[in-house]
Amino acid sequence: MGNPAQRTVTRLLHELKAGDRQAFSELLPLVYDELHQIAARHRQHWQGEETLDTTALVHEAYLRLVDQSAPQWQSHPHFLAVASTAMRQILLDYAKRKHAAKRGGRHERVPLHQIEAALKGSGDLSEARAEALIALDDSLRRLEQRDLRQSQIVECRFFGGMTIQDTAEALGIAPATVGRGWAMAKAWLYRDLKKTLEDSA
Repeated sequence: MGNPAQRTVTRLLHELKAGDRQAFSELLPLVYDELHQIAARHRQHWQGEETLDTTALVHEAYLRLVDQSAPQWQSHPHFLAVASTAMRQILLDYAKRKHAAKRGGRHERVPLHQIEAALKGSGDLSEARAEALIALDDSLRRLEQRDLRQSQIVECRFFGGMTIQDTAEALGIAPATVGRGWAMAKAWLYRDLKKTLEDSA
């Protein structure tokens, strides 16, 4: 299984699962570069928006992970997926507070093509307003209630930038299941976002 560093990460994650909180201090140096890369990808989605810098995002996410009372991380990819989700939530919380203060809690309408391009892989949300990612988060929460696994696949693939193989390992499912779930989730999110925008018109 993997290189020595990955084996060490896996060992530390098992120690954390068994209740050894000291393993966190050994874990951070081993995963810091990967966490930094994930944070940088998340921040690209928010390009043009004033938000946390990459290092601050890594540290904030790590603090959230440390605060978990009973971590259940199964593997290195699973840990990275959980960290990615924490980073996305931190940035969303930050954006929601900022935009609520700026606009009295009102959200602007978001052009659907901006989100559609990102979900289809033919573009990204770097030029979209924060409202686009907030709208996508709202839709993703609805998907989570409908199909938890598909929402987890979106978290890993779209937000975490994980490969199909890493997503499969993180979620404990077959790569083919990831591929099907990713296609179905993108189609569902597109329909949901379209309906939401039409209903609010």
